[in-house]
Amino acid sequence: MDYYFLDKVSWEHSQALYHAAAYLGHEALFILRPATPYVCIGFHQDAEQEIDLEFANKNNVPVFRREVGGGAVYLDGGQLFYQLILRKDNPQVPEDKDAIYRKFLMPVVETYREFGVNAEYKPINDIIANGRKVSGNGAAEINDMIIIVGNFILDFNYEMMSKCLRVPDEKFRDKVFKTLQDNLSTMLRETGSVPDTRKLGDALVKRYEAILGPMTLKTTPDADLVAKAEELQIERHTNEWLFANDRRRPDARQVKIREGVYVIQNMFKAPGGLIRVTAVNEDGVLRDVHISGDFFFYPAENLPKLEQMLSGVPAQNEAIAQAIEIFYAQNIVETPGVLPVDFARALIPA
Repeated sequence: MDYYFLDKVSWEHSQALYHAAAYLGHEALFILRPATPYVCIGFHQDAEQEIDLEFANKNNVPVFRREVGGGAVYLDGGQLFYQLILRKDNPQVPEDKDAIYRKFLMPVVETYREFGVNAEYKPINDIIANGRKVSGNGAAEINDMIIIVGNFILDFNYEMMSKCLRVPDEKFRDKVFKTLQDNLSTMLRETGSVPDTRKLGDALVKRYEAILGPMTLKTTPDADLVAKAEELQIERHTNEWLFANDRRRPDARQVKIREGVYVIQNMFKAPGGLIRVTAVNEDGVLRDVHISGDFFFYPAENLPKLEQMLSGVPAQNEAIAQAIEIFYAQNIVETPGVLPVDFARALIPA
């Protein structure tokens, strides 16, 4: 298995390389950081609802939609990323997604501790220190490959993160800024210094080698990875890709509102992430359902199928939850920290 220590790369390659490895069926570990800042939204998120696109454009901060779930994040050279790509049938990969997080995040926790950070694993996919998040993580399935991605937060630009997010007003933005400072920490904040990135990467690799076996160090990506990454860049750096999820969202201006017909727009915070829903309740029946948010949904391509299945379901909490449970069973769906009833609670609040 290859260990690519690349340190600073273009922001495009900081996302495209691990996607490329997955599509090529190449087991690997990437340790890298973007040379310039950008914003990355989760696979199931709606760009226009999550990001202040006008601010990002004016400040030359690209926005990219990854194929991994979770929330919107501001990324820059102050964060060192680990991106682990494994075959789904690798005997070291648990079948249960919660178990995958626990198994492959504990080496990260131990590495943080080696460098003086009092880190702990917090299910489902966070690492905390002294009550503050110090690493955000996600997982995805692509082409029968499992991807686990996360970061060592060396330092963090709280102001830029708060400015890139879409908020209703500046008072709310100030609240976001303060909440970020109170709940997200860094290695600099916890220890007073930033470690050498190579030493940090190598320390993590030693722990992964104890699980996965020896890794071959490479400091430049292979030609096939670069070629596939560049192919993906062309496909993914388009408005069609960025706004793909947004375009599933029904446009309320096209819905005729009459007695018994109204648009549902709700949010529900489940342990595994925030769920946003937009739908039409037409005489007590769901229509035009759109679901987005920072949760994780496996297989990811089944989320639009779930939306379609919900069209025609009675707009009742119990009926929705039951229909989703059946869908989960028939399609072998997993949503760590999110239950079928949570989607029902988002659509029809108690």
